[in-house]
Amino acid sequence: MENNKRKLTKWLYWFLFAVAIILVYKTLDNFSAIGNWVKNLLDVLMPFIIGLLIAYLLYIPCRKVEGFYRKNKKRKFLYKRARGLSILTVYLIILVVLVIAINYLLPIIASSIIDLVSNIQNYYTSFMSSIESLPENSIFNNEIVFDILNSIKNIDLKQFFNMSKLAEYARGAIDIAGKILDFFVAIIVSVYLLLQRKDILNFFKKLGRAMLKENTYKNMGKYFDRTNNIFFNFLAGQLIDGVIIGVITSIAMSILGVKYAVLLGFMIGIFNLIPYFGAIIAVVIAALITLLTGGLTQALLMVVIVTVLQQIDANIINPKILGNSLKISPLLVIFAVSVGGAYFGFWGMFLSVPIIAVIKLLLTDYIEYKDRIRERESKEKIE
Repeated sequence: MENNKRKLTKWLYWFLFAVAIILVYKTLDNFSAIGNWVKNLLDVLMPFIIGLLIAYLLYIPCRKVEGFYRKNKKRKFLYKRARGLSILTVYLIILVVLVIAINYLLPIIASSIIDLVSNIQNYYTSFMSSIESLPENSIFNNEIVFDILNSIKNIDLKQFFNMSKLAEYARGAIDIAGKILDFFVAIIVSVYLLLQRKDILNFFKKLGRAMLKENTYKNMGKYFDRTNNIFFNFLAGQLIDGVIIGVITSIAMSILGVKYAVLLGFMIGIFNLIPYFGAIIAVVIAALITLLTGGLTQALLMVVIVTVLQQIDANIINPKILGNSLKISPLLVIFAVSVGGAYFGFWGMFLSVPIIAVIKLLLTDYIEYKDRIRERESKEKIE
C-alpha cells in the first residue's frame, strides 16, 4: 500500500513538472498575445487603479478633516456625517486649487511654451552670432569650444519643434481628453473607497486572518503598516515638495528677470519629483534656455540661485516633509533611480526609491532575525 502511494506521489510530481514546462513554453510562445491581453486588462482596470491611487493619497487628509469634524460632538449633524463631509471638504479644496491653477497658471505656461517654440531658432541663431563675434583672446576661443560649437551648428532644432511634432503633441492631448470619462470613473471609485475604507480594511484583515497562521498574519500586518508608511510619506511628500520648489524657483527667477520663469519653475518642480537626477536635469535644461534667452551672466546667476534653493530644499524642506520614512544611503538611491528609469521610465525613477526602501527594510529584518537565531543557538550550545 505504501509502495503504491510512493508511486502515485512520484507520478503526480512528474506530471505537474511536465504541465509546468508546457505552460512555460506556451507562455513564451504566445508572449505577444499574452502581453496584449494584459495591456487590454490594464486599460479596463486603469480607472479603478487611478481611483485607488487618489484614495490612497487623500486618505490622511480626509482622516484629519474627519477628526476635526468629530471633535464637535454637540453638533450631531457634523458628528454623524463627519466622514462624508471630510471627503467633500478635501475635494472642494482640491477643486479650488485646480480652478486657480487653470485660470492663472496654465495660460502663462501655455503662452510661454508657444512663444519658446516660435522663437527657439531665433534665440539659437542670436546666441551663436554672439559667440562667434567674441574677441580672439576670449576664454571661449579655443579648439575644444570651436569643435563643440560646430557640432551644435549641425543640430537641426526644427526637427524637435516642427508641425509634425506639434501634431503629435496635439494627438496626445486628444487622447488625454478622450479619457476624461475614465477620470470621472476614477474620482467616483476614490470617493467610494474613502467612504467605505473601514469596511474594506476590515474585510481584508478577516480574510488574512482566515487564510494565514496567526504569527504570519501579525508579521504581514506589521510590514503592511511600515510599507504603507514609507510609500505614503514618500508620494505625498514628493508631491508637496515639488509644488514648493516649483513656486519658490518661479518667484526667484521672476525677480532675476529670467524669461519663461513660471514655465521653468514648473518644469523644475516636476523634475524635482525624481530624486537626485531630476534636479540636475531640470537645472541643465533651465540653464540652456536662459542662456539662449538672457545671456551667459543671467544663466550663471540663475544656476547659482536655483542650486542654492535646491540645497535648502534637499537639506531642510524635504527632510522635514518626508521625516524619517526613508533611511537609505544616497548610493542606494542613485542605483534605484538608474535601474528604475532604465526599465520603467519616469514612473520607474519616481517609485524606485520607496520600493528599494521597502526591500532594504525586509532584508535588514531578515538579517536581524537570522542573527537572533544564531545567538540563541550559540547560547544553547554553551549551556
